[in-house]
Amino acid sequence: MSKQSISEIKVLLAKLDDLNDPLVQKLKDDPRKGVQAALVQFEKRLLKRAQAQIAFKRRFTYEEELWLAGNQYVAGIDEVGRGPLAGPVVTCAVILNRNFDLVGVTDSKQLTRHEREQLYLRILDEAVEVSLAVSPAEEIDRLNIYAATQAAMIRSVKSMHHRPSHLIVDAVPLDIPIPQTTLIKGDQKSISVAAASIVAKEYRDHLMAIYDRLYPGYDFASNMGYGTAAHLEGLKKFGACPIHRTSFRPVTDYLN
Repeated sequence: MSKQSISEIKVLLAKLDDLNDPLVQKLKDDPRKGVQAALVQFEKRLLKRAQAQIAFKRRFTYEEELWLAGNQYVAGIDEVGRGPLAGPVVTCAVILNRNFDLVGVTDSKQLTRHEREQLYLRILDEAVEVSLAVSPAEEIDRLNIYAATQAAMIRSVKSMHHRPSHLIVDAVPLDIPIPQTTLIKGDQKSISVAAASIVAKEYRDHLMAIYDRLYPGYDFASNMGYGTAAHLEGLKKFGACPIHRTSFRPVTDYLN
């Protein structure tokens, strides 16, 4: 083993997932500091993965209890985009099954853009069903942001082919005749809600990138409609565009 370079040993360790592997035991006797440092990193990686598995299982608690109670289809529901000055609110309902094992699924705000993109594609592929609904700026201005969010969430549930027998909703109770569990910060407590938050976030980000091309000058592709300095500068220069929420300050100050 001592004939192998430290780089080669790191490659071998990257393929292992067991602290009791005979190779690991042999490497513990290797006197080279680089090898011992590689072993420390290997152990940290396995510990981090074990912790992620535990956290994942904990975030599946609500779904497991509901499945045991006889609920075949449990839908997690979340929204993205309540705070921006422009663009829609996007809501998503996701139904998962017991075999769902994407350990990386968590609150979308805790993920990098690349991580969200990869998980988004896998959730679409592995979920029992995913349903999206959009509440545009006009509806937000007409109803108010809270009511528009509720309306979009209800639409995302009603358009599902698999009718849920129970909903897990992030923060917003829905006026719909289906039993519900409403959770504060539900995307941190329920895998179904977290999956919905990732899909909604990615879908809305893609929409805002399209709007950036349609309405240049506000930096929508970067700020997603939030009130950044570049966005406010665009409002001062061009006034409000068709996707701005005219009931939101300071958009009301820049209406043409």
